[in-house]
Amino acid sequence: MFDPLEVRKDFPILERVVKGRKLVYFDNAASTQKPVQVINRIVEFYSKHYANVHRGLHTLSQEASEMYEKAHETLAKFINAYSWEEVVFVNNTTDAMNLLAYTYGLENLREGDEVVTTVMDHHSTMLPWRKIAAMRGAKVKYIDVTSEGYLDYSSIDEAITKRTKVVVFTMASNVLGTINNVREIAKRAREVGAIVIGDGAQYVPHIPTNVRQLGLDFMAFSGHKMLGPTGSGVLWGRRDLLERLGTFKVGGDTIKDVTLDDIVWLDIPWRFEAGTPNIEAGIGLAAAAEYLLRLGMENVREHEKRLVEYLLKRLEEEFPDEVVVYGPRRPDDKTGVVAFNVKGLHHHTVGMALDFFGIAVRTGLHCAHPLHYRLKMTYLDPPPDKVPDSADERMRIFGSVRASFYVYNTHEEIDYFIDVLRRVIELKEALKSKPVEAACTGG
Repeated sequence: MFDPLEVRKDFPILERVVKGRKLVYFDNAASTQKPVQVINRIVEFYSKHYANVHRGLHTLSQEASEMYEKAHETLAKFINAYSWEEVVFVNNTTDAMNLLAYTYGLENLREGDEVVTTVMDHHSTMLPWRKIAAMRGAKVKYIDVTSEGYLDYSSIDEAITKRTKVVVFTMASNVLGTINNVREIAKRAREVGAIVIGDGAQYVPHIPTNVRQLGLDFMAFSGHKMLGPTGSGVLWGRRDLLERLGTFKVGGDTIKDVTLDDIVWLDIPWRFEAGTPNIEAGIGLAAAAEYLLRLGMENVREHEKRLVEYLLKRLEEEFPDEVVVYGPRRPDDKTGVVAFNVKGLHHHTVGMALDFFGIAVRTGLHCAHPLHYRLKMTYLDPPPDKVPDSADERMRIFGSVRASFYVYNTHEEIDYFIDVLRRVIELKEALKSKPVEAACTGG
């Protein structure tokens, strides 16, 4: 195991003072902080090697191209892809999901076909496929969620049928941390000949990932959730499928040749990376992957399990009647995410109160509205019998507080968090009078 206190030395922002207190950053499921190794790699690229890639014979362009191509190799190693050519750089998971929806979905879905996703999916996974399904006359079906926050695997056979053409699902929930049985879902999808797409945004940064063993056809993840820069991400795909996949964004750097009558596309992955790419983001993402590989992804996983186990234990001991925790209770079944509500105190109020003590958490519906409505995740005690018909009313009363961990978080920070949460609960009646506004916060 690594020592998180040593790891923290690589993250300058953790020395920041917020509201007079040293920063405690528990918003990692939304975005992680960046180590000096990533920051310095980007600065070095801009300071010494910057030029456009794949477009010049001069030294700087050759150096930039080599660094950018090597970044693809590093990410291929990170997920154990067969080849770097299976790695397409994208802006984020949302970008990847739209790319797939507007290529594979638009070209292959027909009226009467079915797309299967889950009730716990992030909007970025769900909405592109809902849009394309509507355009093509296809139907969207959902695998349900149990009250404990697991996928209802007993409903898979009902959801996935011979009409199913695409199964797209989150590999780990961004709200509950639930780690889904990727192989089980992929196996069922393959039995009916469906394409299987994994949203790895909350999985790949936290769990050792081997795409050769998961049974997926495509997988996407975001760099900013694994110590990398904003605007970086990966779409991985099976080579044979990428070769047959149509293009989405086209233009410069996607073609070998163009005449007025014909187009010859570049080889993969370049045909999918139109225009001048986020070169520095890809290079920075490679530095982040190298950093995590040095720590060891098995160690990253074990560190988060210990933190989750400790927080769940402290919450149960300290606030058995005041705090409602959502999702699985077994650390083996979840990533480093704990979603909760303080009974009677709006989630945004809790988040603002924690921020007053330097603790950063995420509050709201976390771009997973259907999941919050399905599990009735609300500060109201008891929850309403019926989910309101009004969107404004739903967003006013539903939501949660989410604390999420990464490699630099410590047990001592959790102790501080518990002490502050105790003060917040003690001040509940006074805090109730503070105005809050409904918001859909991402991640």
